[in-house]
Amino acid sequence: MSYHTSIYGLDLVLNEQVPGIAVETFSGQRTDIQVTFGSMPEWFRPDQTVQEIWYVSPERQLEDVPRLVVWHFPLIEHYQVKYADGTEFLFDEKGAHIWATWPSETLTLEDTATYLLGPVMGFVLLLRGCTSLHASAVAIDNQAVALVGPAGAGKSTTAAALADLGYRILAEDVVTLSDFGDRFLVHPAYPCIRLWPSSVKALYGDDAELPKLTPTWDKCYLDLTQNKYQFEQGALPLSAIYLLEDRSDEASAPSVCTLSPNHALISLVTNTYAKFLMNKEMRGREFELLGRVLRSIPVRRLIPHSDPSQIHALCKTIISDFADLKQDHALHV
Repeated sequence: MSYHTSIYGLDLVLNEQVPGIAVETFSGQRTDIQVTFGSMPEWFRPDQTVQEIWYVSPERQLEDVPRLVVWHFPLIEHYQVKYADGTEFLFDEKGAHIWATWPSETLTLEDTATYLLGPVMGFVLLLRGCTSLHASAVAIDNQAVALVGPAGAGKSTTAAALADLGYRILAEDVVTLSDFGDRFLVHPAYPCIRLWPSSVKALYGDDAELPKLTPTWDKCYLDLTQNKYQFEQGALPLSAIYLLEDRSDEASAPSVCTLSPNHALISLVTNTYAKFLMNKEMRGREFELLGRVLRSIPVRRLIPHSDPSQIHALCKTIISDFADLKQDHALHV
C-alpha cells in the first residue's frame, strides 16, 4: 500500500502512514518525492563506492559518538545521513527519493518521522533549490507571518497560542520560501505543533495533557485537525517576519521594534534551516534570496516577556503590529 500527502509544496508518496501527516491512498497523483521506510535500496553498497564526509556534528552522544554524520557519494550522486541513535537516511542529489531505517528494538516509525519532517526534509529542500527558515508560520488576514528563532526561542509556543486565538497555522519548524522574484510564498507543512511539556503547562494549565510525539520522547503535539484549531492548507504570501529575541523582565515586554538591514540579514542567515549542510553554491543562492526578502518583507525584532503567562499578550503585540504594517504599506502604495 502506498500513501500520498502534500507538505512544503511537494507531493510525497510513502510506503507507510506517518503519524501527524494527513495521507490518502495513492492513486497515481504527481510525485515529487518517494519515501521508503524500513529498508535501503539493494544496490546501495557504501563500502564499495567513493565517499566523502560532508558534515560531522560537533555535539557528541554516549561513547563520544557524533550526534549526526553526513556522507556524500559523488559517483552515485547520493547522500547518507546517520544519527547516533542508529537512524539512517539515504537520498539522491535531486531530492527525489528518500530511504529510512532505524533500530526497531529501541526506536519507532514516529521517531524516524520526526527526523524526516525536520532536518532531513530541510536538506532535501535545499537540494531542490528551496531556502527554508527555522520558523513557524501563521495565517493572519490570508497572509503568512513567520516567527523566526533558534531552538527554545518560543516559536512553537507562540504559534500554539495564536492557534488558541483562532488563527490558522501554516507551518511549524520548517518554513519554506518559494521564490517568485519580488514575492515569496509559504507552503503548508503538516497539521500539528510540537510542544515541550513546559509549554503545554504554560498554555493550558497544570492538568493539561497532550499526546506524545513519539513513545520514546517527552515532546507532545497539538493536533490542528481537532477541536477549534485550524490548519491552513493553501500557500500564502509571506508578508512579515518576526525575529524572536531573548526574553525580558522589563515592563515594556512584550515589545516589537525595527531592525537595521545588516542585523536583519545576519539574523535570517543564522536561522535558515539546515544551514550547516550547505555548500558554497547553496550559501550563495541563499544569501541572494534573503537579500531580496529584506527588500520586500518587513523584518521586526520581537522581545517576549520572561513570564510564560504573558504569551497571549505577545500574540496581541504581533497582531497589532502586523495591522500597523499593513496600514503603513497601504498608505505607501
